[in-house]
Amino acid sequence: MEKSLVIGAAGQIGTELVSELRSKRGIANVIAADLRVDNLASPFYELDATNESALRDLVLNEGVTEIYHLVAILSATGEKAPKRAWELNMKTLLNILDLAKERIIQRVFWPSSIAVFGPSTPKIKTPQFTVMDPNTVYGISKSAGELWCQYYFENYGVDVRSIRYPGLISWKTMPGGGTTDYAIEIFHSARKGIDFRSFLGPDTRLPMMYMDDAVRATIEIMEADPDSIKIRTSYNLSGVDFTPRELFDEIKKIYPEFNITFKPDSRQKIADSWPGSIDDSEAKLDWGWNHKFDTKAIVKLMSDNI
Repeated sequence: MEKSLVIGAAGQIGTELVSELRSKRGIANVIAADLRVDNLASPFYELDATNESALRDLVLNEGVTEIYHLVAILSATGEKAPKRAWELNMKTLLNILDLAKERIIQRVFWPSSIAVFGPSTPKIKTPQFTVMDPNTVYGISKSAGELWCQYYFENYGVDVRSIRYPGLISWKTMPGGGTTDYAIEIFHSARKGIDFRSFLGPDTRLPMMYMDDAVRATIEIMEADPDSIKIRTSYNLSGVDFTPRELFDEIKKIYPEFNITFKPDSRQKIADSWPGSIDDSEAKLDWGWNHKFDTKAIVKLMSDNI
């Protein structure tokens, strides 16, 4: 029986990924681990993923066969402590890749991000293979991480799989310091009847995805036949794209009294360097990816559940 370990399980993605994996594979076969474990359901472990020996002991003691590695310091938070973000983002990845290199585990999932793109990247329908010149430490670490993943695959046969997440939207957990966080925060303001101040300008178009689609994509790529995974850096992944103004206009149909103002802050520069839409045709071709939730569906689900 395969056993999965989700590291960073208390975060925005990890919380929902653990729940979905357990529903599919059984509670005992999916272990959650994080630095903080107050909101994790058993089986869980308190774990610092930068501690290679503690990670190794957990994997060996539990008979883990695959790891979903979700530990990261995100874009906006990373700019406040760039060296710390680099060290955590890279050290944890290399610790896990080494376990796979030694055949202690069979598969690794590691998430990349649209943050790997930069000012020189084509903004519309950004292709899978293109210029990547990230200008945040988060993006730099993700770009380097993609190359490490490919290196370990090509040189050591490590079965590592990755997707470039766009901005993710969920009502179950709060965001964790990313540049697309406004797209969740705005729903909380609307629900409370409080006018919203956007930290991005009204016309800042960014790729977005409902969390259910992101979790499904994560599981689908890990369950795909290894021969179908042609890209061992990271796959482009697309859902929808919109601007803060467009999202507000949809929300206002449900909350007519809701209002918005715009006061861009330091995150605007980060957003301006990212694509407005993504071409994910390679993921569709190789392992059958397709998103299910459009903007109207996302707005309704968020409004119904916040």
